[in-house]
Amino acid sequence: MIHPTLHRYASILLGFALALSAWPAHADTPPGILVVVQAMDDLVSLDPAEGFELSSEQLFGSIYQRLVQADPDDPSVLKPVLAASWVVGSDDRSVTFTLRPNATFANGDPVTADDVIYSLSRAVKLNRSPAFILNELGWNADNVDASLIAVDAQHVRISWPASVSTNFALHILTTTVASIVDKRDVLAHQQNDDQGNRWLRAHSSGSGPFSIRRYVPREALVLDANPRSPGGGPRIKTLIIRNIADAATRRLLLEVGDADIARDLGPDQFTALKGKPGIRIAQFPSATVCYLLFNTTDTSNPALANPALWEAARWLVDYHGLAEGLLQGQFSVHQAFLADGFPGALDDTPYHFDPARARAILAKAGLDHGIDITLDVFNEEPFIDIAQSLQSSFAQAGVRLHLRIEAGAQVYTRLRARTYQAAWLYWIPDYFDAHSTASAFASNPDNGSHTLAWRAGWSMPTLTAETQKAVMISDPAERVRLYQDIQRQVQRESPFVISLQERSQLAMRSNVQGYRQGLDADMVYYDQVTK
Repeated sequence: MIHPTLHRYASILLGFALALSAWPAHADTPPGILVVVQAMDDLVSLDPAEGFELSSEQLFGSIYQRLVQADPDDPSVLKPVLAASWVVGSDDRSVTFTLRPNATFANGDPVTADDVIYSLSRAVKLNRSPAFILNELGWNADNVDASLIAVDAQHVRISWPASVSTNFALHILTTTVASIVDKRDVLAHQQNDDQGNRWLRAHSSGSGPFSIRRYVPREALVLDANPRSPGGGPRIKTLIIRNIADAATRRLLLEVGDADIARDLGPDQFTALKGKPGIRIAQFPSATVCYLLFNTTDTSNPALANPALWEAARWLVDYHGLAEGLLQGQFSVHQAFLADGFPGALDDTPYHFDPARARAILAKAGLDHGIDITLDVFNEEPFIDIAQSLQSSFAQAGVRLHLRIEAGAQVYTRLRARTYQAAWLYWIPDYFDAHSTASAFASNPDNGSHTLAWRAGWSMPTLTAETQKAVMISDPAERVRLYQDIQRQVQRESPFVISLQERSQLAMRSNVQGYRQGLDADMVYYDQVTK
């Protein structure tokens, strides 16, 4: 018997467009199909060597696999995935992996050492946004091939020239940019030597629990179950992720049963859902840290490069008003770049809302004549509400914030080109090691790495050197001490105003079971979901 709403969902699969007013109320989604509604305006590419936005990071774990991946319950523990095991080299600069027997991609092609070598080399040579993570191993387009050796079809030796420990290198290999793609399939779709990049932006060639059936940018993504996935296929047949820009509409779709999971809801939406029959709210740990960033390279507004503005700004964020009032517990006050849950994270919060103190700092620096700053903000909940709160609190010290609210892709484009003045952003570590975050906030090396510090135009050679020193230290206690010192310097002296850490929440229908989510952005798991 055909489920009464199956024809309606066939329309979603084919066209991705249905008028909300035409949808029947309380029409549950069909068995075997999981419908997730969220904001996906930030998604640029579904190629794991290129995609580096929150939406793509949350999806890659469902489509691709790596040699090793972090345990979602304890990210410090590494588990073999496409690798069955590994042996550390005597030089502590190499690892030989034994691949999982009989592992295949979604199309049935076997996973071989050649696929591993191609995937890592391809990501380095494409040199898109996430490539800097692999560059941490000292890899570049000229030397990466020499660092990847196929012993035979089931064994691959990976070495690295950088002075980093094996444990650090293994954590690098857990990142989504280190996902393994099917070499034969990708090259079959190559156009003008692009290594299949244009095709992979909207298609998949992985071994994860799902594969892409169809993707329409800014509308929806449909994923089919991959029963061949190493470790077992998912428990649902189809995963539909719909891009719904408005949080209130996402909530309504969940309420009437036309969605199973709603992500990216604001405090008002969660308040409205509490106590609703058939709906539950789940909370998960998150390493997401929110911060205000000033672009010191903008010569049209010299105040942005003045440390007095940065210092004053630390006293103009209403931290507790945001966390406990406006955001109703979805965030906690956090003022250091390492998120709670990472070794060495600072838990002190030396700054509070004090506009009088901020005015005095600005007056001493001759900046009390009033300052106008354009603030870039994502067109999503809860960022708009946060930006409006900042606009109000900064105005009390004569700093006028003019909000430019746009889709995530547009905000990121200006950020990468350094054509913004200020931005309210979030940071999520790329792997479970302090260097993932420290290298972004506290390092600006002269090697072409476009770190967050580079995007701020903040040059600090001593801090950059300390950050590089920290990654080479093998003693955990010594590393923690150094990272705490680095955090305090960034906290006091940088153009970053680190403010909040997320407590990740989402809403789902009560019959949805088995959804898992971990501390890092890519730890989103739909494979064990039932309904």
